[in-house]
Amino acid sequence: MSTTLRLSTVILPVRRWHEGGRTQWQRAEELGLHAAYTYDHLAWRAFRDRPWFGALPTLTAAACVTSRLRLGTLVTSPNFRHPVTLAKELISLDDISGGRITLGIGAGGNGFDATTLLRGDEEPWTPRERADRFGEFVPLLDGLLREPAGLTSEGRFYVANEARNLPGCAQLPRLPFAVAATGPRGLRLAAQYGQAWVTTGDPRLYESGSAAESVEAIRGQVARLGKACAEGDRDVDALDKILLTGFTPEFNPALTRGGPFESVDAFVDFAGRHAELGFTEIVIHAPVPDGSPEFSAAVADEKLFEQIATQGLAQLAG
Repeated sequence: MSTTLRLSTVILPVRRWHEGGRTQWQRAEELGLHAAYTYDHLAWRAFRDRPWFGALPTLTAAACVTSRLRLGTLVTSPNFRHPVTLAKELISLDDISGGRITLGIGAGGNGFDATTLLRGDEEPWTPRERADRFGEFVPLLDGLLREPAGLTSEGRFYVANEARNLPGCAQLPRLPFAVAATGPRGLRLAAQYGQAWVTTGDPRLYESGSAAESVEAIRGQVARLGKACAEGDRDVDALDKILLTGFTPEFNPALTRGGPFESVDAFVDFAGRHAELGFTEIVIHAPVPDGSPEFSAAVADEKLFEQIATQGLAQLAG
C-alpha cells in the first residue's frame, strides 16, 4: 500500500474527443496526477440530455495519448455489463495502455443505467438483487481475467462457456480491482478481490449532515472494511483506500460556505482529515464545460483545479 497520499481526477465523458476531450486527459498527466478515471454510465443525472460518451472507448483513446497516467472506471457495474464481454474489453484496454488500467467496480444503483435495458413490464433490481448479482459478477470477472486460456462457469445470473481471454492482462495476475462498497456483502468482496476500496462517504449525510458527522461515518466504513479483511485473513493495509469527493456534506453549498474548493489550503485540510483515516488516494472531478447546477459544488473551476493539482499535490506529498 502506498504511504503517500495521491491525488487523482475523474473526467466526465462529456467532451467530443477533438473538441477538448483529448486535451483534458493529456493535461491530467502533465499536472502529475496519479490517475484519471471516468464514469461508466449510459447516462448520468442532469447530463442525460447532453453529450455523454462511452467509458471504455474513451479510456482507450486516453491510453493512446498518455504514457504514465493510470486510467480506469469509477465505477463499472452489472447494470449493463456482462463479465464475459467486459473481460475481453479489459484485457484489450490493459494491453493498449501498457498495463495502466484499474477497474473501479460497484454494485450499481438507481438511475438511467438501471432502467434503460428494461422492458415496459419489468421492474428495476432491488438493492438486494443488485447485491446478489454483484456477488456473482466479481468472482466470475476475477476468474476470467486470471485464467485467459479458458473458463467455464454457470451461475444464477451469468454463464461463461469456455470463455477465452488470451493473452491475458498486461498486469499479472490480472489488472487491479477497486471495489466500491459500504455494505457488509460488498466489503467482503473488497476484502477478497480488491486491490483497492472506494467510497463516496455516507450519502445520507449530504443533505443535512456535518463535516464531523461525515468523517465519523467514513471512519466507521474503514473499520468495517478492516473487520471484513480480518475475517478473510487479509491485511487491511494491503488495500489502497480511495475517496471519490463531491458527495459529502462539505460539498453541499447549502450546508457549507466555500467548502474544500474555497482554496488550495481548504482542500488540503479536507484531504488531510481523510488521510488520517487511512485513505491513500483522493479523487476530484475535473472541470466540466457549462457546469450543472446539481453538480457545480463538486467541481473546482479550472484555475483552482490546476492549483490543487500542483500546489496541493506538493503539500499532500509533504
